[in-house]
Amino acid sequence: MNTTLPTSTNANAPANAPGPDDGRAEAWVARLDSPECTAQERAEFERWLDASPAHVSDYVAAERAHQAAAQLAGDEMLQAAARIAWRQSGREASRSRWWAPTAMAASFLIAAAVGVGWMRAPAPVEDLHYVTQLGEQRSIKLGDGTQVMLDTDTQIVARFSDERREIEVERGRVQFQVAADPARPFSVKAGTGTIRDIGTTFQVAKNGSEVNVGLIEGEVVVSNGLAQAGSTLRPGQQLSYDHSGRMTPPEPLDVGAAESWPSGDLVFKNRRLDALLTEMNRYSATKLRLADPNLGKITVSGVFHIGDQAALLEALEQGWSLKAERAADDEIVLHRNPG
Repeated sequence: MNTTLPTSTNANAPANAPGPDDGRAEAWVARLDSPECTAQERAEFERWLDASPAHVSDYVAAERAHQAAAQLAGDEMLQAAARIAWRQSGREASRSRWWAPTAMAASFLIAAAVGVGWMRAPAPVEDLHYVTQLGEQRSIKLGDGTQVMLDTDTQIVARFSDERREIEVERGRVQFQVAADPARPFSVKAGTGTIRDIGTTFQVAKNGSEVNVGLIEGEVVVSNGLAQAGSTLRPGQQLSYDHSGRMTPPEPLDVGAAESWPSGDLVFKNRRLDALLTEMNRYSATKLRLADPNLGKITVSGVFHIGDQAALLEALEQGWSLKAERAADDEIVLHRNPG
């Protein structure tokens, strides 16, 4: 994809900045997916996102159109329309502003880039599967240098090509420390949503149809193909979405807790007991239960090693006056100690 940089790299300049309907969001999607995209352009993209909340919404809408276009890879009418749009966009006459084509023409160009590979068949992409069993954690380093930590009972699929890097989280919880590679965008798919990385460390948890995204450092754009809008996360923020398209607004992330599980610990500060047991139960076939649901309201603080139920039970008995009784081979029930 041969494009030319805009005459001004100041994305916030009001005199030259394009309006929300000028097609620049669509052009950004196409440019970020291009192997020719430079680090300077990625920095400009970040400035453009920061300039207006409308830019985030426009970009998310364009990203959804991009995903939909990928479903039409073999459509001959789409290919023909893309060729027409490319000619009508004035490639020879207006190379000084690469966002200049109309929104419709730019959308066709996105579809062409994804659907027809600029009139050549894409190279086959190998699926690499990574899985952890119950109670297991695993650290892997991908071919691009990205460091991935898989939590217990987690499965992901990595699909890398010369043009892009894509991870699909099928279940579980994952932390990504993304290696810089301006020529290949990095994105994570989970459920109905897509998380586009802009040089970050972030976590994605998928439990059934529920997905949570937490950002430790850097920046990510989260879009949901069924939602009306998306969000940009800043460090120390998180959000959730589900299959219905509902997406929560960004809210504070407990960074200490987020950073602890990759090290094998669970850090709780004034958290409910039932939430602690839910986390501990993820790592063991023996489940901890509460005899009385009201016990779940007890607030607990401490650092508990993943999978070490014996130490947790001892702490609960000594510090919170609870008594543990084994009810079955795979179940331990917690009661209030009457003494």
